[in-house]
Amino acid sequence: MSDTLLVSRFIDAGSALFASVHGALFENLVQPLLFALGLMHLAEPAFDAVEWFLIGLLEVVLLVAVLGSLERRWPAEPLVDRSAMRTDSLYTLLHRLGAVPLLAFALFTPLIDAIETQLRLMGLSRPNLDQLWPGVTDIGWVSFLIYLVILDLFDYAMHRGQHAWRWWWALHAVHHSQRQMTFWSDNRNHLLDDLIRDAVLAGAALAIGVAPAQFVALIVASRVLQSLQHANLRWRWGGLAERMLVSPSFHRRHHAIGYGHEGPAKGCNFAVLFPVWDLIFRTADWRPGFVPTGIADQLDGQDYGRGFWSQQRLGLQRLLRALPGGRNGSSGASSRASRMASKP
Repeated sequence: MSDTLLVSRFIDAGSALFASVHGALFENLVQPLLFALGLMHLAEPAFDAVEWFLIGLLEVVLLVAVLGSLERRWPAEPLVDRSAMRTDSLYTLLHRLGAVPLLAFALFTPLIDAIETQLRLMGLSRPNLDQLWPGVTDIGWVSFLIYLVILDLFDYAMHRGQHAWRWWWALHAVHHSQRQMTFWSDNRNHLLDDLIRDAVLAGAALAIGVAPAQFVALIVASRVLQSLQHANLRWRWGGLAERMLVSPSFHRRHHAIGYGHEGPAKGCNFAVLFPVWDLIFRTADWRPGFVPTGIADQLDGQDYGRGFWSQQRLGLQRLLRALPGGRNGSSGASSRASRMASKP
């Protein structure tokens, strides 16, 4: 029996097991609960949410097993702040098991469908990139890569906005205030920041013709890679590979004090998956990123919160100060920023 056939059978068996667990969990737990509460009209989105929950659960287990082991083997720095890591793990569980991206996708679907109906009445239709090059782009893995690259461009643009616009930075600062990066740190975001980003990505995905099942796969692939980028690993891909996929070193430079937000162009290395965007828009910094992380004004005592609720509360306070008419608050820079940015 060939290795390809063995892999195919393994994948099929895994898919069958996942479908069985998914169906049993929904039928024996979720569906009776919906019936008892008179919410059976929500059965379809609840079925999707259970699938998303199981996928997220598998992700977390694999991240702990694989990236946790790698961090212990090749750490970029000693892990000294375990309480901050525990807070980050709470963010990860909320995001990976909470189906925020799927919720945004589901909420946007009726709106996109209504727009598509109007376009058809006008003799127009929204683009479907699967049909861009018949015989090529309709191949599953080809269309998957095309969608991944396009959505990554949207992500890059939003990331620039998160740093350039004071109101958005007020929320995004929650993510950058982590002084001890680990694979858990990817989802350390203000909940409102997450909702805005996920809603934009879901809208963009629907607008270019991404199917719901493909959207789930795109989100899972992206966030697994982002967990790797945030990991406490002393890794660089090096050579051409360093310019093809964001490495832990490349992204750590984005989080570095004096560079990640306070440097030229309000930071560097904004690419989420593919550094090509930083190359095109001249925001790349290829120097090794094994330097202290955080926000410069933390060195002067600026408080971004230690626990989940304090981080959320302080983020909203910064947002209110940053809005028109609000009292000027911290922009994330400090008197130390320029001195830090001048160092290698």
